[in-house]
Amino acid sequence: MEILAIELLGRPLRLEGTMAGWQQLFWDHQLVSEKAASVSTDDEIQHQFTLQSQQGNVECSVSLNLNWQPFALKYSVTVNDQIVEQGDRTLADLEHTSPTEIVPIKKPISLIGLGSLAFKLLKSAKAIKVVLAGTSLAAYSWLFSLQFALSLIGCLVFHEYGHVRAMRYFGMKTKGIYLIPFVGGLALGDDKINTRWQDVVISIMGPTFGLILSLLCLLVYWLTGEMFFAGLAAFNALLNLFNLLPILPLDGGHILKSISFSMHSKVGIGLCAAGAAFGVFISYQLGLALLGFLLLIGSLEIIMEWRTRHESRLYPLDRYGQFFSIIWYLITVGSLVAVLWYFAGTGDAILGLPLKVLQS
Repeated sequence: MEILAIELLGRPLRLEGTMAGWQQLFWDHQLVSEKAASVSTDDEIQHQFTLQSQQGNVECSVSLNLNWQPFALKYSVTVNDQIVEQGDRTLADLEHTSPTEIVPIKKPISLIGLGSLAFKLLKSAKAIKVVLAGTSLAAYSWLFSLQFALSLIGCLVFHEYGHVRAMRYFGMKTKGIYLIPFVGGLALGDDKINTRWQDVVISIMGPTFGLILSLLCLLVYWLTGEMFFAGLAAFNALLNLFNLLPILPLDGGHILKSISFSMHSKVGIGLCAAGAAFGVFISYQLGLALLGFLLLIGSLEIIMEWRTRHESRLYPLDRYGQFFSIIWYLITVGSLVAVLWYFAGTGDAILGLPLKVLQS
C-alpha cells in the first residue's frame, strides 16, 4: 500500500510497503531505497539515499516511526542534515487518499488479466456507455416489456450509484456507471483502494442503496395501492439480495474476502472456498448459468489473492471493523429478506418475475 506521498525537491516522493515489513521508497518514479520484509517496524526506520540536483549530489534521509495496529506514522525528511518536512498519518488518511501509483507485482499473463486489459481499452470511449445502455434497454424490452426494462435499468443504476457515492466519499475519482446486457451494471473508478475497509464500504453501499429503493417503493405501494410498486420493491430486493451472496465477484464476495483475509490468510481462503461451493449449489439448484460463469471468475480472484497474500497492499480490518462489517452485512441481508417475506403473501406472481430474470 502507499504509506506516504509527499514532494521532495520539486518531485514526488512515495513510500510503498506491506505489513510484513517490506518497504520501497520512490523519488520521481525511481527506486532510491528499499527495506526487506525482515526489517522490524518497532524501532525507527531510516531510508538514506543520494539525489542528483543542479547543485550536485544531495544527501537525503527519511525517518519513520511506524505502528500498524492501529496504524500511525510519524515521519521526517532531511536534506543535507536539515529537516525540510515532518508530519504524521493516521488510518483516516489512508482511507481518504488513493495511491498515486501502484508498483506492479510481477505475475504471469492470465486470461483474466487479458480480459481486464481489453475492458480498459473498451471503456476508454465515452460512447460505450450509451451503446451499452441502449443495448440493455433493447434486450430487456425484447425479453419482457419496455416498462419492465426501464424499471430494471432504474434499479441497476440506483444500486451502482451507491458504489459511486462510496468511492466519492473516499475521495476517489469515478468513471461512471456502465450497464452490461444480461449481466447488470458496473461502477468504475479511476483510483485504487488502499484499505480493506474501503473495499467493504464501496461493495456494500450498492445493496444498501438498493434496500433504500425497495423501502421507498414499499412506501409508495402503501400510499397508492399500485401493484407495480409492490412488484418493483420485491424484484429490486431479490436483485440486491442475489448480489449479496458471498461469492466473488459479487458484492457479497468482496465483503467476505475483505473480512476473512483481514482475520488470517488461511481463514480467508477457507471462507472464500466455502462461498464458492455454496455458489455452485445455488447455481445448480436454480439453473443460473450466469452465476456459474461468475464463479469461475471469482475462483481466479481467490487464487490470485492467496498467491499475493504476503505482498498485499491493502490495510486489513481491525476487530471493530470486522465486527461492524459483519453486522452491516447481516442487517442489509435481513432487511431485504423482510421485504420479500412481506410480499410473499400476495402470491407467486411478484416473486416469479425476478427469478425468471435471474435464470435468464
